[in-house]
Amino acid sequence: MHIFIMRHGEAANTDTEDSVRPLTKVGIIETTKMGAWLAHRKLSQVKVFVSPYLRAQQTCANVIEAIPEMAINSGLMPETLNLITPSGNPQQVHDFIDGFIKDIGSFNKETTLDKKQGVLFVSHMPFVSYFVAELTNSSNMPLFATGTIAIIDYDIEKMHGELVGMVSPENAELYSEEFF
Repeated sequence: MHIFIMRHGEAANTDTEDSVRPLTKVGIIETTKMGAWLAHRKLSQVKVFVSPYLRAQQTCANVIEAIPEMAINSGLMPETLNLITPSGNPQQVHDFIDGFIKDIGSFNKETTLDKKQGVLFVSHMPFVSYFVAELTNSSNMPLFATGTIAIIDYDIEKMHGELVGMVSPENAELYSEEFF
């Protein structure tokens, strides 16, 4: 299965509390573009977890709006997860995702997770960098431009994965089925 880790789109620099900074016009364009990129993947099911911060919530809404067919087919309902804020603990979220995957199997013994199914996390720097390193057992912590999605090919038996690519709004049209 694939785990997609997305950094929110460009956010406004305001004097307000960090958790309520909204997306800019550029951020809206970035996230809509990345939603279209995900829609082009023709994933059969996606579970979405999103930070409670406003810019992440707006990013998630734009991504889902760009992929309505997938949303309808898989019952796509994002779940706000307080664990994935900028200061979130990647190891806790790794444990959470392994438990989530285990629960899917315990509810339906016939469920097999494949590369057309996935989990999308919409979060922030620096959490997204640390989370990639945690899931891949690596000391490599990639930097994420706004709107970028990291793709991890996750082995549910070994409970870790491999970073197979990163797609940003600037290079999304270059990547077609390469990671799938």
